[in-house]
Amino acid sequence: MPRQNRVTPFGEIVAYPERGSWMGNRGRLHDEHGQLTERRWSSTLWITCRLDFKGRKRPLNSPGHYTELFFLDEATAFAAGHRPCGECRREDYNRFKFCWLKGNPEIEVKIIGDIDKHLQKERVGKDRKQIAHQADINDLPNGTLIAIDGQAYLVWDDDLLLWSPSGYQHRIVRPLDDKVTVLTPRSIVNAFRQGYVPQRWEG
Repeated sequence: MPRQNRVTPFGEIVAYPERGSWMGNRGRLHDEHGQLTERRWSSTLWITCRLDFKGRKRPLNSPGHYTELFFLDEATAFAAGHRPCGECRREDYNRFKFCWLKGNPEIEVKIIGDIDKHLQKERVGKDRKQIAHQADINDLPNGTLIAIDGQAYLVWDDDLLLWSPSGYQHRIVRPLDDKVTVLTPRSIVNAFRQGYVPQRWEG
């Protein structure tokens, strides 16, 4: 039976057999039996990691260790509020930090933890539900995930790609002059505008 460790663009953690292109970490979310607890939102450090790094391996949901989460692609990880890891993805981390700071000059940041704290305010509310915002679809850069009629779509060039746990199912032409619900946190969208283009699944 698949573990409950795949993350959707809506920030939900679901069970799905394929583990995805990236691993994520937001602290220890499981108990001694490997089951998810209600501590899914307590940490402000939400990162996206490579699947393989320096040969490190251990059983999933090991007692006392962080909970391994998995994403279809980097665009999905960003929509869920995760940023690149500073250890296993140092080049992406530096590029993201540069673009994030350039895209959000009004936000005072001294250390990376300040970015994490700001992202926490953008990604989850007091009700523990994902925070979304409204934007003009024509103003959204590649890599942004939006919601239409309860489904997630990836903005890419002139198209919208329908998201699913196993990949993007089909594409539709991006509509004109529409206000849409944006799942990707606002400050991350601003980083995309400054040149950070997230990896997307291509199958």
